[in-house]
Amino acid sequence: MSRTFALTYDYLCPFARIANETEALAENPGWSVEFRPFSLSQNHADEGSTPVWDRPVGSEGTRGTKALLWSLAIRDSFPDAFAVFHRELFSARHDEAADIDADDVLTTAASVAGLDAADVQVIVASGVPAKTLATEHAENVDRWSVFGVPTFIQNDEAVFVRFMERHKTEDLVKVLDMLSWTNINEFKRTVVPQ
Repeated sequence: MSRTFALTYDYLCPFARIANETEALAENPGWSVEFRPFSLSQNHADEGSTPVWDRPVGSEGTRGTKALLWSLAIRDSFPDAFAVFHRELFSARHDEAADIDADDVLTTAASVAGLDAADVQVIVASGVPAKTLATEHAENVDRWSVFGVPTFIQNDEAVFVRFMERHKTEDLVKVLDMLSWTNINEFKRTVVPQ
């Protein structure tokens, strides 16, 4: 079945990891998935403060920003390597508790994806990924009222979802099937299921 949708991500969030690593995203050739960055650090920044993408990398309040910049450089310049890099960074953060903004972590993830990290660094240094992050984050908020990750977007519908288990393709398919069902606005458990 053909599907077209977008999915927001930030490597800091374990729920974004669960949604973004679902094998169905990579294994369904009929699916067209747009991976859209959403900066949780920017979302938690004080109103009126300098946006995280305009601050020096590594400065206070920019956690996860460098990882997003690298991901955008790869997504837009080396799209065939993006899926591997994407999974590697989520794994580094959530399996190894690694600092995903550290040069060695980013370099390793790029290498596993078959890239020369120096090529990615040149693109990040150009400032293009920072502009892309600013534009896409703002569009996520302004157009779809995105407030967190992961958010699934299809046309004008956007739904924030927290999957509880990893590698459950059937859960992803259920959510995608429900995106166009607009008779319900909120379905939230009062207690996290055990």
